Amino acid sequence: MPTAPLGLLMSTPRQSRRAARHWIAVASAEHARLGRDHRPAGFMQVCHGRGSPLKRVSPGDYVAYYAPSERFGGRDRLQAFVSVGTVAPGSPYQANMGNGFMPWRRDVHYAEAREVAIAGLLDQLAFTRDSRHWGYKLRFGLFEVAAEDMHLIAGAMQAPLDFSSPH
Repeated sequence: MPTAPLGLLMSTPRQSRRAARHWIAVASAEHARLGRDHRPAGFMQVCHGRGSPLKRVSPGDYVAYYAPSERFGGRDRLQAFVSVGTVAPGSPYQANMGNGFMPWRRDVHYAEAREVAIAGLLDQLAFTRDSRHWGYKLRFGLFEVAAEDMHLIAGAMQAPLDFSSPH
């Protein structure tokens, strides 16, 4: 029985990088701006601080925050993208916000961007196009979108994100 050269028997680790994913997070504008403007690093927090949704997001992924309203629980309709950025290296972590509230967060490098209403993008975004019920998906608090949708959102926000570099 012929023997294989030793090199063929050993497995080699793959050096491939995972392609960046693109996410829409949903929060009031007030809460999204708190995460965007936090120093020294911005953060994202979703689904009332639950940790499990943040485990789907990885460093190098892109995230845009959609705000249905200005304030949490508010009846005012803002319906705008308020921030966009890249998820920073690291894992989800808990933050102490007082009174026993310990929400899970991920750090995000937010880009300088202008806030933009979703109304002008509804016919262009894959997740809203041809759907009278486009808002249904936003109820999940965090969901993945096509790269093309993130490019459209970042472009409309005039955000200088580099989509050409591998993450």
